[in-house]
Amino acid sequence: MGQTGTEKRTFSPYIKFSRDEWRNLRKATPLTLTEAELETLHGLNEQVSLTEVEEIYLPLTRLLNLYVGATQSLYRATHEFLGDTGEKVPYIIGIAGSVAVGKSTTARIIQALLSRWPNHPKVDLVTTDGFLYPNRELERRGIMHRKGFPESYDTRKLIHFLADVKSGKPEVIAPVYSHLTYDIVASEQIVVRQPDIVILEGVNVLQTSRSTNGAKPMNVFVSDFFDFSIYVDAQEALIRQWYIERFQKLRETAFRDKLSYFHRYASLTVEEANQTALRIWEEINAKNLRENILPTKQRADLILQKGDHHMVEQVYLRKI
Repeated sequence: MGQTGTEKRTFSPYIKFSRDEWRNLRKATPLTLTEAELETLHGLNEQVSLTEVEEIYLPLTRLLNLYVGATQSLYRATHEFLGDTGEKVPYIIGIAGSVAVGKSTTARIIQALLSRWPNHPKVDLVTTDGFLYPNRELERRGIMHRKGFPESYDTRKLIHFLADVKSGKPEVIAPVYSHLTYDIVASEQIVVRQPDIVILEGVNVLQTSRSTNGAKPMNVFVSDFFDFSIYVDAQEALIRQWYIERFQKLRETAFRDKLSYFHRYASLTVEEANQTALRIWEEINAKNLRENILPTKQRADLILQKGDHHMVEQVYLRKI
């Protein structure tokens, strides 16, 4: 039909799907996760159901399987043209989003599902937490209160890690972060050995480089190494609520461990914990979300828009 004078066309780089529209794209993709397996994957205050896996994550992993397969075919064609076998180069998926939005759960579910596909059974998951500067370095720089902000990460080290992975290096080392001690664990490391897929999860993985503390800005971004990127989104009021709920659960569990960096919060009353969590959210996490994380949403290839109870309500897929 023609466009009337009062009609106004809107253009978007994304195709928007309702939950019902998206779940229909599952086709015949089998459910390969059990209830018991799913229980080990969700976060502290998230109860992701098998229905959510079936309706949201199975279509997503079907799409990713098609993308990975196409990339593998292109890789084989290129090396057939060059007349060599070359090094195996992993497909890299970046997952971004706010603290407490559930991106870690999303990453673990995607990892579990993708590893069931026969053409890419080896899927490694790495978080950018391991690339935070150690606490002593953050304290030396006077930015301990900005932990999680872009300047608190050793971005050059992260980029070198991704460059080595993407170049097909046989073994690449990633550092390990402890949420219990709130610091890098010097005695531990993750060894990435040419997997089929690497998932990199972190709040700032879609961030573009900027100069901080007078440092020379970088010309290479973390996202330059991604083959596909996902942003896990929700209204800020919901994320704030999830953050406070998670803080309360941690007060009752991990914070009670005397080795916990936040052990001092274990003795707070429910009301005191609410006030403390809200203050931390407003002073640190909300500020980081508004200034650094949310502005990167439109750089993602796919956006998962969550509503109540961490249920995805809409999906946005970037047009090719």
